[in-house]
Amino acid sequence: MTAIQRKPHNQVAHLSDHDIELIGKELDAIRQRVLDSRGATDAAYIRRVIASQRAIELGSRAVLLVGSRNRVAWVVGTLGLAVAKSLDNMEIGHNVLHGQWDWMRDPKIHSSTWDWDYVSPPEQWKRAHNEQHHTYTNILGKDNDLGYGIMRVDEDQPWKPRYLVQPLWNLINACIFEYGIAMYDLDLGETMREKRRFTPELRSRLKLTLRRARRHVVKDFVVHPALSGRGFVRTLSANVTANLLRNLWSHSVIMCGHFPEGVETFEQESLDESETHAQWYVRQMLGSANISGSPLLHLMSGNLSHQIEHHLFPDLPSNRYAEIAPDVRAVLERHGLEYNSGPMVRQLASAWHKVLRLSLPNDWGARRGASATTA
Repeated sequence: MTAIQRKPHNQVAHLSDHDIELIGKELDAIRQRVLDSRGATDAAYIRRVIASQRAIELGSRAVLLVGSRNRVAWVVGTLGLAVAKSLDNMEIGHNVLHGQWDWMRDPKIHSSTWDWDYVSPPEQWKRAHNEQHHTYTNILGKDNDLGYGIMRVDEDQPWKPRYLVQPLWNLINACIFEYGIAMYDLDLGETMREKRRFTPELRSRLKLTLRRARRHVVKDFVVHPALSGRGFVRTLSANVTANLLRNLWSHSVIMCGHFPEGVETFEQESLDESETHAQWYVRQMLGSANISGSPLLHLMSGNLSHQIEHHLFPDLPSNRYAEIAPDVRAVLERHGLEYNSGPMVRQLASAWHKVLRLSLPNDWGARRGASATTA
């Protein structure tokens, strides 16, 4: 883990192999406790959220269908649609596709059958997210979810002039986040950067993604506006705004969970085959950050406000993260590790500060100060 070991404050320097294995046992016990207690209450929760999301979406579209030309109705319908889309993508889609609810054995709420209102095909997303990102969390060069390959995310990455525009790229990515995720799932950026040829498999996956994108564009920007008749333009603007709000919200939540100052990154050319599960736990804890807030914030963030708990236990029901968060925090603090958590405004500001800071060379501040002194 050379990137963290070269920093002045090395969080893991005081931990022996025995300490790390003890952390693993303590976290395993927390996980097992949740596995043993899953039941009807958890099943009722996810079914209630799914039913609520569908009711909000149906109600919002109905409001826009009949009243989009009315300003109040437009605002109500647009905000409702943005909420429905956020719930569909985060608390429902993201978590169902993680297999968090497979234990229910409900074929309608299962990672192998679930579809969502998103451009990324579920199978492609599961490969890139569940298998790649959660295995190689925050390992430079392995976890492309860390900046999607377009940003400098650690001081040890060599600075290049193209990083000067990374704040702009990050803002653009936030606005079109759904499509950024789709390109990441396809490994499209990596293929183009390395000037590799499009393989038949990549072409096939790209065609599938483009078909889904076309279907979503037609649904949101043609069919639903057309059903509003004379309110076509107003309904179109409502759908565009709802998608934009969903993208900005989900991007902000992801930024808060992966990018604030203090979140660690790691350097390994390939995952060490001898890495134990306890060592993997430590990497997940140090490479994540939480958002503190209300139950509503946790719901709307897909409980990714508990990013530390999610990275530790991605297959546990999301509604249980708040319950185990104090125990996880106690494990970290007992072993002298930082539990990175804070209000959303603070975490988001910290993440954007990091994006801006790393867009410049490491010694930019020193050189600027020296120039001012010489002048």
